[in-house]
Order: sequence, then C-alpha cells, then structure tokens
Amino acid sequence: MTMETFYEIMKYTLPALVVLGATYLVLWRTLKSEEDRKKVEIVLNNQKVITPVRLQAYERMILLLERISPQSMVMRTQQPEMLSRELQSRLLKNIRHEFEHNVAQQIYVSDKAWELVKNAKEDLVKTINQISIGVKPEAPAIHLSKRLLEHYMNKQKDPLNKALEYLRNEVRTLF
Repeated sequence: MTMETFYEIMKYTLPALVVLGATYLVLWRTLKSEEDRKKVEIVLNNQKVITPVRLQAYERMILLLERISPQSMVMRTQQPEMLSRELQSRLLKNIRHEFEHNVAQQIYVSDKAWELVKNAKEDLVKTINQISIGVKPEAPAIHLSKRLLEHYMNKQKDPLNKALEYLRNEVRTLF
C-alpha cells in the first residue's frame, strides 16, 4: 500500500469518523436531556399525588392531637355518675384508639413530627396515670377531670402544644 492510497483512504475515513463522533455526541445529549426531562416530569406528577396525601396526613395528625387533648377528651368522655377509675380507663382507651387509627400517617410526615406526636401521646398517658394515683378510684370522675385540666392549664409548654406548633410550622414550609 502506497502513501497515496493511504492518504486517499484517510481523506474519506477521517471526515466520516468526525461526522460519526459528532452524531454520537448530539444523539447522546438529546437522549440524556430527554431522560432528564422525563425524570422531572415523573417527580412533578408524583408531587401532584403525594402532596395532597401528605397534607391530609398533617391534617390528621393535628386532628389526632386536638382530639386527645385533655380538654377535648374530658368533655367528650366524662358522664354524670362516672367514677374516677372509669374516666381514667376511658381516657386511656380513647387515646389508644385515636393513635392506632392514625398510626399509618407516620409515613407521610417527617420523622421529627412523628416523634413529637408519639411523645405527646406518651406524655399524656403518663400524666393521666400519675394524676389518677392522687385521686381515689371510687371518687367522682369530676375530681380526676378537674386535676387533669388544672395540670394542663398550669403547664407552660406541654408536648401536645409543642407537637401541634411543630406540625403547623412544617405544613407552612411545604407551601
């Protein structure tokens, strides 16, 4: 093979390789940008579905905390002629029921929000049990109610309000 033949072959091969390389780069960039666009589209579509579900979860967590607040529970639970131990039992049962009804919502709220909700529930159960120790089981339920409400009125920053405040602030940051 002579040098002239080699130059002749290179004269056609080299431009073809350059065109092939340029075509490959343009095609690769086009496919990459299309893939990125599809990823963004999927994320946006997921957000359209997930955002309302997350917002509903925050609403349910706030409703849970409102429903298990001592003021709310005592008003719903206490009945005339009820004894202290009956009220304690029903309050604890209501808390457990409300919490179990909403436990699945934890996957839609932040870990910190869920931890605060759990802590608020556990603190409330502990407080009800501690206050119940100081009230005779056969005493009218009004005595337990009164002590429980007084306790929460005197408490500066109880875990229920702390969790409620955190949930509200977290929802504001989502929007």
